Amino acid sequence: MTRHGKNATASSVYSYHEKQKDTEQSSYGTQAARLGKDSVKDFDACCLTLQPCRSPVVTPHGYLYEKEAILEYIVHKKRLLAKQSKLYDKQKKQEEKEMKELAQAEHRSKVEKFMKHEKSIVSKSNEAFKLKTEEKTAPVEIKPSTSQVFDKYDKNVPSFWIPALTPQAKEAKIKKPDSKVYCPMSNKPIKMKDLIPVKFTPIADRDKKTSMISKKDRWMCAVTHDTLGNSVPSVVLRPTGDVVTLECVDKIIRKNGMRHPVTDEVMSENDIIPLTRGGTGFASTNEVLDSKSYRPVIMA
Repeated sequence: MTRHGKNATASSVYSYHEKQKDTEQSSYGTQAARLGKDSVKDFDACCLTLQPCRSPVVTPHGYLYEKEAILEYIVHKKRLLAKQSKLYDKQKKQEEKEMKELAQAEHRSKVEKFMKHEKSIVSKSNEAFKLKTEEKTAPVEIKPSTSQVFDKYDKNVPSFWIPALTPQAKEAKIKKPDSKVYCPMSNKPIKMKDLIPVKFTPIADRDKKTSMISKKDRWMCAVTHDTLGNSVPSVVLRPTGDVVTLECVDKIIRKNGMRHPVTDEVMSENDIIPLTRGGTGFASTNEVLDSKSYRPVIMA
């Protein structure tokens, strides 16, 4: 704990600065911090590997992936779905078998009950002419002892002290698996055929010795040659996969009758895919940059 009397403050109360300092030093209370630029992925980085893409592809919802990483993810998910489908089919067959056995057991019990009822019906013609005053001596019913009852049903009565007779819990039921693979970012269905190859235009730089990954500014707009970054809204043109700025779309493509600026091909609004960005670290451009760490709270 900080010493309030030794702090360079003229306040007579426990200040906010002292409270924040004590919270950081102790192991109690929720800590909130704002993420810096180094903690946010770049706009040209894969959403799975968080590394710059070598062969980038984009989903129809604007999420960029490394082609190898997203294909491996889809194949892995399909294998899991196939395994879950087999387990579900096995469980379904087992349930159908149990229902069939229950139906057969119910049918047998009905037959036995009917046969027992039929055997109890006895018609005697010689007793019809007897006087009603004659009374029969009712036989005395001898009840079996408790030990005889348990000896008779010992195989069906569960006993918690005998492992062989304890009631067993059934396995948890498996829900019917979904046949679709979902995007790990947008949580929407994704298919291999829907992935669109992306073509970044390298920035015009005379420095040929430095590798492309080591450069801070790597790509530029394919039309206006503006430098691309996390602070610049960018889109992907579906027909060719070129990356251009949103300003280029508003001022050139839409005003030119929705024609591709390179191939002069007519496009629609669905052919313009906004590319998701990271954050700049200074302003919440598109994602929440605040992080919280929940820790135990001191009870009063």
